[in-house]
Amino acid sequence: MFGSLKFVLLLGIIYLCKAAEEDVLDLTDSDFSAVLSQHDTALVMFYAPWCGHCKRLKPEYAVAAGLLKTDDPPVALAKVDCTEGGKSTCEQFSVSGYPTLKIFRKGELSSEYNGPRESNGIVKYMRAQVGPSSKELLTVADFEAFTSKDEVVVVGFFEKESDLKGEFLKTADKLREEVTFAHSSANEVLEKTGYKNNVVLYRPKRLQNKFEDSSVAFDGDTEKVSLKAFIKENYHGLVGVRQKDNIHDFSNPLIVAYYDVDYTKNPKGTNYWRNRVLKVAKEQTEATFAVSDKDDFTHELNEFGIDFAKGDKPVVAGRDADGNKFVMSAEFSIENLLTFTKDLLDGKLEPFVKSEAIPENDGPVKVAVGKNFKELVTDSNRDALIEFYAPWCGHCQKLAPVWEELGEKLKDEEVDIIKIDATANDWPKSQFDVSGFPTIFWKPKDSSKKPQRYNGGRALEDFIKYVSEQATSELKGWDRKGNAKQGKEEL
Repeated sequence: MFGSLKFVLLLGIIYLCKAAEEDVLDLTDSDFSAVLSQHDTALVMFYAPWCGHCKRLKPEYAVAAGLLKTDDPPVALAKVDCTEGGKSTCEQFSVSGYPTLKIFRKGELSSEYNGPRESNGIVKYMRAQVGPSSKELLTVADFEAFTSKDEVVVVGFFEKESDLKGEFLKTADKLREEVTFAHSSANEVLEKTGYKNNVVLYRPKRLQNKFEDSSVAFDGDTEKVSLKAFIKENYHGLVGVRQKDNIHDFSNPLIVAYYDVDYTKNPKGTNYWRNRVLKVAKEQTEATFAVSDKDDFTHELNEFGIDFAKGDKPVVAGRDADGNKFVMSAEFSIENLLTFTKDLLDGKLEPFVKSEAIPENDGPVKVAVGKNFKELVTDSNRDALIEFYAPWCGHCQKLAPVWEELGEKLKDEEVDIIKIDATANDWPKSQFDVSGFPTIFWKPKDSSKKPQRYNGGRALEDFIKYVSEQATSELKGWDRKGNAKQGKEEL
């Protein structure tokens, strides 16, 4: 019986996946132009079957396709295999990496797609590409339908032409990919709302609460604050629902409660915990507060040393203004959250540092970890060349013997050659922006000078030449051009 049920469920999952995939148009060189010309707006994914990023994007892309096909007007999502039937098309549109996404209108290339790579973000981004940036509301019914959407919306009310209306339309154009806008000059709408020359941000019903107003009106004084800034400040309210596609909206100091956030299946349970966070956020306005789904942010929790968020109660973690990480060790309660927030803001907490054990460092290449990075790099009062690597990275593995040889060559110089496993340790990310592996930085002895990224060659002589030029004091064994001094062995 149980086995049969599992089989039925598996068939259902397979059916849903295939149904979603069928919503994505599969185009080739022979039908690309003809099919796309039939769609007002389309998003095309140029991919390669072997590409890992493409494989991860495909299910999200398929879900978005199913949601967008029923829109009015609909948005089509298509894909082109650049390794088989779509080679010429991919060459025509200068596709050089996978996946590449581009927006087309009536078959003509409109722009590059620079939006999120998960289904909800794709849907929101593409809906913003259709029609005018602000919808006109002609009746009260239009207004009520628009403000009952399950998302934050911004409405402009204008009895006549005004500077605020001009500012509103400009702002709508700028933010159309992030915010849903509408406007009205209809007498019945203005009378119903009581607004004549105002812009109002409305929160969806599921996010309304007793701690803040369900709508916020802009006073129209753009000399004090811009309309764009007003929207950004109020969009998420006191406690935003932080998702993968909006994480950059939340600035430090930031306090996040991680738990089962699900407004589709369990809105009541989701708001039960959010309301408790709201109570603290109402009092502690110096910090930014948010809730996030613990399953969607497993990797982020791992960065705080939390392997798994157990139980139903939220797990709380945060960052101060400098980006240092903190974890609330006490069980979640309003009182404990309030204490944690106050202590974080007052600098009373010990930061969490992701770190391997501190090594002895008796070799020519020094090993930095989270717990000794400050001492070994930031506050060392020495020049340093630092490699940020990942153990699984092939380029890093190829560089390893060169790095060791470089350390051996410069072991008697006033320069440290350092490496750090960036997958297992923390470091000051505001100073060292690592976006791939290996990433190499030069850190000058003078702490007033910022570290700079190394973009030169990966051969031993390239590093020797670079260090010779950058070193605070001239090297003992090489001149400023990287030439070995007399008596020094040649490379």
